[in-house]
Amino acid sequence: MLKKILIAAALVAAAGVASTTFGQGRGGPQPVQLAKIKLPPGFQISIFAEGVRNARSLTQSPGGTIFVGTDRAGSVYALRDDNKDGKADRVITVASGLNTPNGVAFRDGALYVAEINRVLRFDNVEAKLEGAGQPAVVSDKFPGDRHHGWKFIRFGPDGMLYVPVGAPCNVCERGDPYNTIWRMKPDGSGLEVFARGVRNTVGFDWHPQTRELWFTDNGRDNFGDDTPGDELNRVAKAGLHFGFPYCHEGTIADPEFGAKRKCGEFEAPAQRLAAHAAAVGMRFYTGTQFPAQYRNSIFIAEHGSWNRTAPAAFNGNRITLARVQNNKVVGYEPFAEGWLEGRTRWGRPVDLEVLPDGSMLVADDFAHVIYRITYTGK
Repeated sequence: MLKKILIAAALVAAAGVASTTFGQGRGGPQPVQLAKIKLPPGFQISIFAEGVRNARSLTQSPGGTIFVGTDRAGSVYALRDDNKDGKADRVITVASGLNTPNGVAFRDGALYVAEINRVLRFDNVEAKLEGAGQPAVVSDKFPGDRHHGWKFIRFGPDGMLYVPVGAPCNVCERGDPYNTIWRMKPDGSGLEVFARGVRNTVGFDWHPQTRELWFTDNGRDNFGDDTPGDELNRVAKAGLHFGFPYCHEGTIADPEFGAKRKCGEFEAPAQRLAAHAAAVGMRFYTGTQFPAQYRNSIFIAEHGSWNRTAPAAFNGNRITLARVQNNKVVGYEPFAEGWLEGRTRWGRPVDLEVLPDGSMLVADDFAHVIYRITYTGK
């Protein structure tokens, strides 16, 4: 085994990028093979942090700390790049023993963490990263269902914290609080439904100019390998319904519930994504390092199918790009691929974060690393 690992490392090094770390995916140790990642010309990918067990959602503080949520690991990490060399110097466990703390958000010196049924707040967290202490409970009014119970959270431009509640099933007809995106004030008050008909969103962001919310949504399972597609949706105003469980990808009536309501009653997706892509984290690109044509476009982390008959490169395990003009998607294309080889995956992108220097971080919960994508033009 050691001989095989050394040979693999030598081959990757010969290709110009060293294999610097190893993941611990469900299939056992997986080499992180950066040389296999295909990017557009002029882009490079490197390891920003390794040993970040089950790395999921990302957020950053104005002070430069990157916070990382997890699900199965039950921990929240803090990453610091104190010498500004593009690689984290420290990986610190801020909290552990939590109930699927997937979502993280930062505001006014405090770290907000979403568990299955509640949102917590660690005050003045950067002053005590290695001993954050007991958090305050912001809200414990969310259901405890584990099916689609993990949460992605972010603060919107309105100062509200947005919290989704997924469907507690593959497909079922359940009313509030399920199949929704909620929002509330930072102290937990003013909790209200913002959008309905959302099966399971694990990533959203606001257009930097229009300030409208866009979100990814995972399509239902057990309806064929190639249908229905995941969705990229735009919320033009509060109170809209996006079709679940009656309609999928804007045009396909559900075989069980579709007779109750017509697809035309609901908001159509801004873009149909690949079926079973498990589109999760997404960010508008607001930096200046990447070429101008990427500005205000959406990068999407497609985590990859868990139940497709045969894995395919166009069904996740990649980062895609949705080009947006005048509130419409005018292009949807691969940006980074190579985590899936045939039926074997060695990594699964989950979330993204644009850094102040314009580079982009990518969390991988299968290889347990954080990547950094840069543009040099070379």
